[in-house]
Amino acid sequence: MESWKQNKVVFWVTALPGVVWLLLFFLIPLALIWGMSVGEKTSIIDIEITGTLDNYVRSFQAVYLKIIWKSIWISIVSTAVCLAIAYPIAFGICFSPARWRPFLLLLVILPFWINLLIRTYALIAVFRTRGTLNFTLEWLWDLAFLDRLIGPYQPLELLYNNGAVIVGMVYVFMPFMVLPLYATIERLDRSYLEASLDLGASQWRTFFSVTVPLTMPGIVSGIILVFIPMLGMFLVPDLLGGTNAIMIGNVITDQFKSANDWPFGAALSFLLMYVTFAALALRAFVSARIRGGVGV
Repeated sequence: MESWKQNKVVFWVTALPGVVWLLLFFLIPLALIWGMSVGEKTSIIDIEITGTLDNYVRSFQAVYLKIIWKSIWISIVSTAVCLAIAYPIAFGICFSPARWRPFLLLLVILPFWINLLIRTYALIAVFRTRGTLNFTLEWLWDLAFLDRLIGPYQPLELLYNNGAVIVGMVYVFMPFMVLPLYATIERLDRSYLEASLDLGASQWRTFFSVTVPLTMPGIVSGIILVFIPMLGMFLVPDLLGGTNAIMIGNVITDQFKSANDWPFGAALSFLLMYVTFAALALRAFVSARIRGGVGV
Protein backbone atom coordinates (compact mmCIF):
# COMPACT_ATOMS: atom_id res chain seq x y z
CA MET A 1 0.00 0.00 0.00
CA GLU A 2 1.71 3.18 -1.23
CA SER A 3 -0.66 5.56 0.51
CA TRP A 4 -3.76 5.09 2.64
CA LYS A 5 -5.48 7.83 0.62
CA GLN A 6 -5.33 5.62 -2.46
CA ASN A 7 -6.87 2.68 -0.58
CA LYS A 8 -9.23 4.31 1.90
CA VAL A 9 -11.60 1.35 2.06
CA VAL A 10 -8.83 -1.10 2.97
CA PHE A 11 -7.42 1.37 5.49
CA TRP A 12 -10.72 1.91 7.31
CA VAL A 13 -11.65 -1.79 7.24
CA THR A 14 -8.40 -2.64 8.99
CA ALA A 15 -8.33 0.40 11.30
CA LEU A 16 -12.01 0.59 12.29
CA PRO A 17 -12.09 -2.37 14.74
CA GLY A 18 -9.14 -1.00 16.69
CA VAL A 19 -10.51 2.53 16.66
CA VAL A 20 -13.93 1.36 17.90
CA TRP A 21 -12.31 -0.75 20.61
CA LEU A 22 -10.18 2.16 21.85
CA LEU A 23 -13.15 4.51 21.71
CA LEU A 24 -15.59 2.27 23.60
CA PHE A 25 -13.30 0.70 26.16
CA PHE A 26 -10.61 3.37 26.68
CA LEU A 27 -11.40 6.92 25.58
CA ILE A 28 -15.07 7.08 26.62
CA PRO A 29 -14.49 5.49 30.07
CA LEU A 30 -11.48 7.75 30.52
CA ALA A 31 -13.57 10.79 29.64
CA LEU A 32 -16.24 9.73 32.15
CA ILE A 33 -13.66 9.36 34.93
CA TRP A 34 -12.16 12.74 34.04
CA GLY A 35 -15.64 14.28 34.22
CA MET A 36 -16.08 12.78 37.68
CA SER A 37 -12.75 14.28 38.77
CA VAL A 38 -14.21 17.77 38.31
CA GLY A 39 -17.56 16.86 39.86
CA GLU A 40 -19.16 16.82 43.29
CA LYS A 41 -21.17 14.28 45.22
CA THR A 42 -24.74 15.47 45.66
CA SER A 43 -25.97 12.30 47.37
CA ILE A 44 -24.80 8.79 48.14
CA ILE A 45 -25.03 7.70 44.50
CA ASP A 46 -25.39 10.97 42.53
CA ILE A 47 -22.53 13.01 41.09
CA GLU A 48 -22.90 16.44 39.50
CA ILE A 49 -20.29 17.66 37.02
CA THR A 50 -19.64 21.23 38.20
CA GLY A 51 -16.12 21.87 36.89
CA THR A 52 -14.74 22.24 40.40
CA LEU A 53 -11.07 21.71 41.14
CA ASP A 54 -11.65 20.98 44.82
CA ASN A 55 -10.87 17.31 44.37
CA TYR A 56 -7.46 18.13 42.89
CA VAL A 57 -6.79 20.68 45.64
CA ARG A 58 -7.65 18.03 48.23
CA SER A 59 -5.15 15.68 46.56
CA PHE A 60 -2.35 18.04 47.59
CA GLN A 61 -3.06 17.66 51.30
CA ALA A 62 -0.02 16.53 53.26
CA VAL A 63 -1.35 13.06 54.01
CA TYR A 64 -1.93 12.28 50.32
CA LEU A 65 1.34 13.86 49.18
CA LYS A 66 3.14 11.65 51.68
CA ILE A 67 1.45 8.54 50.28
CA ILE A 68 2.18 9.61 46.70
CA TRP A 69 5.84 10.17 47.54
CA LYS A 70 5.97 6.79 49.29
CA SER A 71 4.44 5.16 46.22
CA ILE A 72 7.02 6.83 43.98
CA TRP A 73 10.06 5.76 45.99
CA ILE A 74 8.79 2.19 46.46
CA SER A 75 8.23 2.01 42.69
CA ILE A 76 11.69 3.47 42.01
CA VAL A 77 13.41 0.99 44.35
CA SER A 78 11.41 -1.94 42.95
CA THR A 79 12.22 -0.88 39.37
CA ALA A 80 15.92 -0.57 40.20
CA VAL A 81 15.96 -4.04 41.77
CA CYS A 82 14.12 -5.43 38.72
CA LEU A 83 16.71 -3.89 36.41
CA ALA A 84 19.64 -5.15 38.49
CA ILE A 85 18.29 -8.71 38.42
CA ALA A 86 16.80 -8.75 34.92
CA TYR A 87 19.85 -7.39 33.07
CA PRO A 88 22.17 -10.34 33.81
CA ILE A 89 19.26 -12.76 33.23
CA ALA A 90 18.58 -11.27 29.78
CA PHE A 91 22.31 -11.18 29.04
CA GLY A 92 22.71 -14.80 30.07
CA ILE A 93 19.78 -15.91 27.89
CA CYS A 94 21.17 -14.08 24.85
CA PHE A 95 24.64 -15.60 25.26
CA SER A 96 23.38 -19.10 26.05
CA PRO A 97 23.36 -21.88 23.42
CA ALA A 98 20.62 -21.38 20.83
CA ARG A 99 18.88 -24.64 21.74
CA TRP A 100 18.42 -23.46 25.36
CA ARG A 101 17.01 -20.00 24.64
CA PRO A 102 13.36 -21.00 24.03
CA PHE A 103 13.33 -22.98 27.29
CA LEU A 104 14.92 -20.13 29.27
CA LEU A 105 12.46 -17.61 27.81
CA LEU A 106 9.64 -19.99 28.73
CA LEU A 107 10.84 -19.92 32.34
CA VAL A 108 10.72 -16.12 32.26
CA ILE A 109 7.15 -15.90 30.97
CA LEU A 110 5.88 -18.92 32.94
CA PRO A 111 4.52 -16.73 35.80
CA PHE A 112 2.11 -15.16 33.30
CA TRP A 113 0.30 -18.50 33.18
CA ILE A 114 -0.69 -18.17 36.84
CA ASN A 115 -3.18 -15.62 38.15
CA LEU A 116 -1.64 -12.62 39.89
CA LEU A 117 -3.79 -13.16 42.98
CA ILE A 118 -2.60 -16.76 43.35
CA ARG A 119 1.04 -15.73 42.96
CA THR A 120 0.66 -13.06 45.61
CA TYR A 121 -0.98 -15.46 48.05
CA ALA A 122 1.92 -17.84 47.39
CA LEU A 123 4.29 -15.12 48.61
CA ILE A 124 2.21 -14.80 51.77
CA ALA A 125 2.70 -18.52 52.38
CA VAL A 126 6.45 -18.01 51.95
CA PHE A 127 6.87 -14.89 54.11
CA ARG A 128 4.38 -15.33 56.95
CA THR A 129 5.61 -15.96 60.49
CA ARG A 130 5.08 -19.73 60.21
CA GLY A 131 5.83 -19.78 56.51
CA THR A 132 8.30 -21.56 54.26
CA LEU A 133 11.14 -19.07 54.69
CA ASN A 134 10.92 -18.94 58.47
CA PHE A 135 10.71 -22.74 58.65
CA THR A 136 13.87 -22.97 56.52
CA LEU A 137 15.72 -20.43 58.65
CA GLU A 138 14.65 -22.24 61.81
CA TRP A 139 15.93 -25.53 60.39
CA LEU A 140 19.30 -23.94 59.56
CA TRP A 141 19.37 -22.31 63.01
CA ASP A 142 18.91 -25.66 64.72
CA LEU A 143 21.31 -27.38 62.31
CA ALA A 144 24.06 -24.95 63.35
CA PHE A 145 23.22 -25.59 67.05
CA LEU A 146 22.47 -21.90 67.50
CA ASP A 147 19.46 -22.86 69.60
CA ARG A 148 21.88 -24.16 72.23
CA LEU A 149 24.29 -21.24 72.00
CA ILE A 150 21.89 -18.30 71.60
CA GLY A 151 18.42 -19.64 72.21
CA PRO A 152 15.35 -20.71 70.24
CA TYR A 153 14.85 -19.22 66.81
CA GLN A 154 12.57 -16.19 66.73
CA PRO A 155 10.52 -16.00 63.51
CA LEU A 156 11.16 -12.91 61.40
CA GLU A 157 8.32 -10.50 60.66
CA LEU A 158 8.63 -10.51 56.88
CA LEU A 159 5.08 -9.50 56.00
CA TYR A 160 3.18 -6.21 56.20
CA ASN A 161 6.07 -3.83 55.58
CA ASN A 162 7.68 -1.95 52.71
CA GLY A 163 10.23 -4.71 52.12
CA ALA A 164 7.53 -7.28 51.47
CA VAL A 165 5.85 -4.92 49.00
CA ILE A 166 9.13 -4.35 47.13
CA VAL A 167 9.81 -8.09 46.92
CA GLY A 168 6.25 -8.68 45.70
CA MET A 169 6.55 -5.95 43.07
CA VAL A 170 9.84 -7.35 41.79
CA TYR A 171 8.38 -10.85 41.66
CA VAL A 172 5.30 -9.73 39.73
CA PHE A 173 6.92 -7.36 37.22
CA MET A 174 10.26 -9.08 36.57
CA PRO A 175 9.20 -10.56 33.18
CA PHE A 176 8.24 -7.08 31.94
CA MET A 177 11.85 -6.01 32.50
CA VAL A 178 13.54 -9.13 31.14
CA LEU A 179 11.73 -9.30 27.80
CA PRO A 180 12.57 -5.81 26.41
CA LEU A 181 16.14 -6.20 27.64
CA TYR A 182 16.41 -9.56 25.91
CA ALA A 183 15.03 -8.12 22.67
CA THR A 184 17.62 -5.32 22.73
CA ILE A 185 20.62 -7.40 23.80
CA GLU A 186 19.84 -10.04 21.19
CA ARG A 187 20.26 -7.40 18.45
CA LEU A 188 23.52 -6.18 19.95
CA ASP A 189 26.44 -6.29 17.53
CA ARG A 190 29.01 -8.26 19.50
CA SER A 191 31.84 -7.00 17.32
CA TYR A 192 31.69 -3.73 19.31
CA LEU A 193 32.38 -5.64 22.51
CA GLU A 194 35.23 -7.56 20.90
CA ALA A 195 36.73 -4.34 19.53
CA SER A 196 36.58 -2.69 22.94
CA LEU A 197 38.34 -5.63 24.59
CA ASP A 198 40.93 -5.83 21.79
CA LEU A 199 41.72 -2.15 22.28
CA GLY A 200 42.60 -2.79 25.92
CA ALA A 201 39.42 -1.91 27.77
CA SER A 202 38.57 -4.03 30.78
CA GLN A 203 35.38 -6.05 31.09
CA TRP A 204 33.84 -3.42 33.38
CA ARG A 205 34.89 -0.54 31.11
CA THR A 206 33.43 -2.35 28.11
CA PHE A 207 30.22 -3.01 29.97
CA PHE A 208 29.62 0.57 31.11
CA SER A 209 31.04 2.36 28.04
CA VAL A 210 29.81 0.09 25.25
CA THR A 211 27.21 -2.46 26.36
CA VAL A 212 25.02 -0.21 28.51
CA PRO A 213 24.78 2.67 25.97
CA LEU A 214 23.98 0.25 23.13
CA THR A 215 21.25 -1.46 25.17
CA MET A 216 19.82 1.78 26.58
CA PRO A 217 16.59 1.54 24.48
CA GLY A 218 15.77 -1.78 26.15
CA ILE A 219 16.63 -0.38 29.58
CA VAL A 220 14.36 2.64 29.09
CA SER A 221 11.53 0.51 27.70
CA GLY A 222 11.80 -1.92 30.61
CA ILE A 223 11.78 0.89 33.16
CA ILE A 224 8.66 2.42 31.60
CA LEU A 225 6.87 -0.96 31.38
CA VAL A 226 7.64 -1.68 35.03
CA PHE A 227 7.55 1.68 36.81
CA ILE A 228 4.20 2.94 35.50
CA PRO A 229 2.07 -0.08 36.53
CA MET A 230 3.98 -0.31 39.83
CA LEU A 231 2.96 3.25 40.65
CA GLY A 232 -0.74 2.39 40.46
CA MET A 233 -0.55 -1.14 41.88
CA PHE A 234 -2.96 -1.84 44.74
CA LEU A 235 -3.22 -5.65 45.04
CA VAL A 236 0.37 -6.38 46.11
CA PRO A 237 0.55 -3.55 48.71
CA ASP A 238 -2.85 -4.55 50.04
CA LEU A 239 -1.97 -8.22 50.55
CA LEU A 240 1.73 -7.99 51.42
CA GLY A 241 1.92 -4.54 52.99
CA GLY A 242 -1.35 -4.25 54.86
CA THR A 243 -1.89 -0.98 56.69
CA ASN A 244 1.86 -0.45 57.09
CA ALA A 245 2.64 -0.01 53.38
CA ILE A 246 -0.31 1.82 51.85
CA MET A 247 0.31 3.13 48.34
CA ILE A 248 -1.69 5.59 46.29
CA GLY A 249 -3.36 2.73 44.41
CA ASN A 250 -4.88 1.53 47.69
CA VAL A 251 -6.19 5.02 48.45
CA ILE A 252 -7.80 5.25 45.00
CA THR A 253 -9.37 1.81 45.42
CA ASP A 254 -10.80 2.79 48.80
CA GLN A 255 -12.33 5.96 47.34
CA PHE A 256 -14.22 3.95 44.73
CA LYS A 257 -15.27 1.19 47.16
CA SER A 258 -15.49 1.76 50.90
CA ALA A 259 -15.44 5.58 50.93
CA ASN A 260 -17.79 5.85 47.91
CA ASP A 261 -16.13 9.13 46.93
CA TRP A 262 -15.77 8.65 43.19
CA PRO A 263 -14.91 12.28 42.32
CA PHE A 264 -11.92 12.30 44.67
CA GLY A 265 -10.82 8.84 43.52
CA ALA A 266 -11.03 10.01 39.90
CA ALA A 267 -8.96 13.09 40.72
CA LEU A 268 -6.26 10.97 42.36
CA SER A 269 -6.28 8.63 39.35
CA PHE A 270 -5.81 11.47 36.89
CA LEU A 271 -3.16 13.05 39.10
CA LEU A 272 -1.12 9.88 38.67
CA MET A 273 -1.82 9.97 34.95
CA TYR A 274 -0.64 13.58 34.71
CA VAL A 275 2.59 12.64 36.49
CA THR A 276 3.07 9.69 34.13
CA PHE A 277 2.47 11.83 31.04
CA ALA A 278 4.91 14.44 32.35
CA ALA A 279 7.58 11.77 32.89
CA LEU A 280 7.03 10.36 29.38
CA ALA A 281 7.16 13.84 27.87
CA LEU A 282 10.40 14.58 29.73
CA ARG A 283 11.88 11.31 28.54
CA ALA A 284 10.91 12.10 24.92
CA PHE A 285 12.37 15.60 25.22
CA VAL A 286 15.67 14.32 26.64
CA SER A 287 15.89 11.60 23.97
CA ALA A 288 15.28 14.18 21.24
CA ARG A 289 18.00 16.44 22.67
CA ILE A 290 20.42 13.52 22.84
CA ARG A 291 19.69 12.50 19.23
CA GLY A 292 20.05 16.12 18.17
CA GLY A 293 23.40 16.37 19.89
CA VAL A 294 24.61 13.16 18.27
CA GLY A 295 23.42 14.39 14.89
CA VAL A 296 25.37 17.58 15.31
